[in-house]
Amino acid sequence: MSLPAHWFTPPDRPGLRARLLTPVAYLRARRALVVGEGWRAPVPVISVDILAAGGVGALPAVLAIVGHVQRQGFAPLILARGGIGPLRVEPRRHGAAEVGSAALLAADFAPTWVAPDWGACARAALAAGPADCLVMMGGLRDPGLVKDVSIGVIDAVRGFGNGRCRPAGPLAEPLAAGLARIDLLIPVGPRAAQERFAELWRARLDMPRMSGDLQPLPTGMDWAGARLLAFAGGEDPGLFFATLRGLGAEPVRCEALATEEAYGSGLLARLEREAYLRAAQLVTTEEDAVRLPEAFRRRVLSLPMRLNLPDIAPLDAALTRVGLRQGGGVS
Repeated sequence: MSLPAHWFTPPDRPGLRARLLTPVAYLRARRALVVGEGWRAPVPVISVDILAAGGVGALPAVLAIVGHVQRQGFAPLILARGGIGPLRVEPRRHGAAEVGSAALLAADFAPTWVAPDWGACARAALAAGPADCLVMMGGLRDPGLVKDVSIGVIDAVRGFGNGRCRPAGPLAEPLAAGLARIDLLIPVGPRAAQERFAELWRARLDMPRMSGDLQPLPTGMDWAGARLLAFAGGEDPGLFFATLRGLGAEPVRCEALATEEAYGSGLLARLEREAYLRAAQLVTTEEDAVRLPEAFRRRVLSLPMRLNLPDIAPLDAALTRVGLRQGGGVS
């Protein structure tokens, strides 16, 4: 299968590394072009996935969409990709190492199921009880489950990077192919970043958009003047550190950890010792907190972040199109 040349045309001239890695990206892009269809669920399936690596993940958008669906009177189930299952995630029984930190957090908001196969995950979840819709945390490019609404999430600050596929750029597949899959795009970031993103990529964005911004969830904690030793993994620890400063906190040190880095006893002991010597309180993200051993977690503050979607109309239009009209729901 030949790939159109414009799928690899970034908005500006790529660097040497990107140009050298483009042949590898081309081969990966071919494999990303999945064909055929999988299992069609008896209820609408909504896929929420990131379009480019780095920055915001899919979890905040999933929680925002699930919350909105629930407020409309519907009962959603969340599906996530995992190494075990199909099984329903039980926060008191499962750990992040088993089911993933995102699935563990999602389970506090709606029944959440994990499995290595999306179709098997959906069938098991629906067999366990009635639901109005399934919300996939990922799976945009996986053909195992037919999607009725596909939502792409992008960090408005980073955008689509150089517009190239991994490892030459941040994309999992050619940009035109990824954009063709989605019915709705959610750029996430502050207003200035949203405006720059729209200006830079306007020619490629012909689908409905719904801007969002990550905001700290009020917990009653007074962060002003707090001396903190902050640590975080994930794609963009810097966003977490900047949020703490924006709340008036005083991080004495910020440590960014590799996404796959295990929170072993040696690392945790070092962090706790340094916090003690600096008279600082340990703090991390909500998703990192659930990866900590339970005994250590009690000694660490976490800052929950939620996605604010000021204009929900594009989502409502997509939900109505697939039969999820306000006031419905399972009986």
